Amino acid sequence: MGFPGTWMTESESIVYRVVPKCACSTIGQIMFYSDHGEFFDGDIHDAQAGIHKWAIDASQPLITRNVQKHRSYAFTCVRNPYTRILSSFFDKICGIQRNGKRYRGNLVPLLMQKYGIEVGGEDGKEEFDQIKSFRRFLLFARDTIRWRRPMDPDIHWSAMSGHVSTFIVNGGRYDDIVFTEKFNEGMQRVIDAVELPHKVELKKIPRFNESQGHGPKRAHPVEDYFDDLSMHLVYEIYKRDFQVFKYDFENPGNKMPLSEIDLDEVHAKLGE
Repeated sequence: MGFPGTWMTESESIVYRVVPKCACSTIGQIMFYSDHGEFFDGDIHDAQAGIHKWAIDASQPLITRNVQKHRSYAFTCVRNPYTRILSSFFDKICGIQRNGKRYRGNLVPLLMQKYGIEVGGEDGKEEFDQIKSFRRFLLFARDTIRWRRPMDPDIHWSAMSGHVSTFIVNGGRYDDIVFTEKFNEGMQRVIDAVELPHKVELKKIPRFNESQGHGPKRAHPVEDYFDDLSMHLVYEIYKRDFQVFKYDFENPGNKMPLSEIDLDEVHAKLGE
């Protein structure tokens, strides 16, 4: 199995387990900058050099050796499940991707046909009932995760605990888990814990939100998208995420975590 979704600086100062839709573009650019003193020119997800990634064959033995011996500071980053699934909907389902096309080719036509989802027309700019379409998307997301129908779950809406756990199950251990909602605070802990070739000043780091502008803007507060049934579906999909990452299931309008993450609990529950 190895360590899918794991990135490491070339200097081996930091190891990071990517969780999609949780500030991964910004974190990747910070890692790249900390080694090279400049940002990667483009989307860091496209970088094939200057940073080690599990998806690059030559990086795999280096990452494996490092993680199994816990030679570097290892961390990941999580986000409120309500805002994460909403972000996935607006970016991946309603948005036009950076290649100028719809995400995953025939996915959106399939959703329109089978679930009656609207996405704002050809370019995602037309008015549509965002709440109704999002709730139908939630049904689809649940179907992919629960029954793997009409397709396997996508990494952008599969549970964070699933991403985080592969690192633990295969022999890794996290030193920190950062909240997207307290990003500077958490990322500062990571930076303070390691020696970096180039100093990183977080206040001066731009936010590399590669999904921004892909789709329509959210027209309503977060809580308006989730009625009683939607909350039930979200809990069915993300129960472990709420529990181990300490987010507030009862109030979709509260994006902040209720308490700090217990790393020992995360390793015990997600390492089974």
